[in-house]
Amino acid sequence: MACSVIVLTVILERILFWIRIERRRNRTLMDEILRLAEKRDWAQIRKKIRGSEDYVIRVLTVGILHREYDMGKAMEAEARHMEKKMSRFMTVLDTMITAAPLLGIFGTVLGIISSFKMLGTGGIADPKLVTGGIAQALITTAAGLGISIITVFPYNYFKSRIENGIYVMEKYATSLEVVYEKVQIDKHK
Repeated sequence: MACSVIVLTVILERILFWIRIERRRNRTLMDEILRLAEKRDWAQIRKKIRGSEDYVIRVLTVGILHREYDMGKAMEAEARHMEKKMSRFMTVLDTMITAAPLLGIFGTVLGIISSFKMLGTGGIADPKLVTGGIAQALITTAAGLGISIITVFPYNYFKSRIENGIYVMEKYATSLEVVYEKVQIDKHK
């Protein structure tokens, strides 16, 4: 029961997290930032990004703010921070996928031991007691497997969302670095 409550809580929290993330996305602004960076219009970029809560724009902003030092490392650090937020509680889901069936099997083993104790003390006079006890013990295995099976689908969905988020951050960060290098080369010509 505790496993199912934990899993449900984490799944709901992650769903709300990804809904918030998606609502904050501003894909057109990301492309506009790259165009403005190509023109070296840093002041206009600052105006455009003000108030944006898009995680990719945040990575680009950190890069732009640190362009004179090490743009790549600054964006990488910010992307790692965002990846950590995206991966929050994923270890809990992963653990529950493994632990729930094991706890179920543990409950079944304890139930079967109890049934055999009844068999030892009461004999085979009433086999319904033993078979009923074993059937009841198997419920814990079924519950554990059910929790695990139900958890694996959202877990894999969230993992794919994380991978996609990392890909988008890397794509735009690399694009910004390329644009900035081109700007630097053009500046020195």
